[in-house]
Formats: sequence, C-alpha cells, structure tokens
Amino acid sequence: MMTVDELDTRILRLLLEQPRTSVREYARTLGVARGTLQARLDRMERDGVITGTGPSLSPAALGHPVLAFVHIEVTQGHLDDVGDALAAVPEIVEAFSITGGGDLLARVVGRDNAHLEDVIQKLISLPGVVRTRTEVALRERVPHRLLPLIESLGRAGRA
Repeated sequence: MMTVDELDTRILRLLLEQPRTSVREYARTLGVARGTLQARLDRMERDGVITGTGPSLSPAALGHPVLAFVHIEVTQGHLDDVGDALAAVPEIVEAFSITGGGDLLARVVGRDNAHLEDVIQKLISLPGVVRTRTEVALRERVPHRLLPLIESLGRAGRA
C-alpha cells in the first residue's frame, strides 16, 4: 500500500476535478515543477493508485438506463469458468467474487426491464450457474466517487 501525502492528494483531486488538463497546467496550478508532477504521476501509476485515464461513460446515456445487481450462485469448482463467461456478456459492466449470499455479484445494465430479463436468462443458462437473485436499482444516491476517500487519506497523512 502506497502512502499518499498532501501533494499526492492535491494531484489526485485535480485529476478527478479537471481530467482533461495537461500535465504542464497541473504543475502550474499546484506550483510544482513539471518533472516533480510527472514523477508523482508515474509513481502513482506504477503503484496502482491511478488505474486509468479514460473518460467515465454513462450506460444510461448510451441507451441502457436500467441498472441491476445480480447475485450469482455457482456450482463448486466453476467460479473461474463462470467469471470468464460473464466477461463475454456486454451488459455486465463489472463483476466481483463475494462472500455471503452467492458467489459472484455483477453490475448489469439493460435498455429496459425486458432486456434486463433477457440478460438474466442468458446468465442463468451459463454452465456452472445454479441460480441468480436480482436487485434493480431505483435511483443513484451516492455516485461513484473517490475524492472523499483521497481527502481523508491526505488528512490522515498530516495528522
């Protein structure tokens, strides 16, 4: 685990708030040398803190406004096979191995409820899938975010 200091926190905040700004502009805004900023960015990428630089996309704006969380129970010994099969389903935007009720949890999007049902039927038919349980999201209450976490780490580093 990498320790995030105050400058790292300021860099990460800028990356999140102004993702299309140049490294030169970030350095100017932060009052640090471009080489210092680039070295910090390189280190955070190497350490896995920064995992991508692409845009965030909205499945809803792409015609898939229905969001569901699908718990998938898998036949013992078939977790990897089912995980690989899930990767081939485009409506699955992410999936995790979990503890508790089920073996996998997938975030699934659909054009509408009927399309979501079709996707779930596809999942049920995958070899190794025993059963699924689906929870449809009604409204996003806290959007995906990391800035509060980053800021809390920066505060902890100063304490």
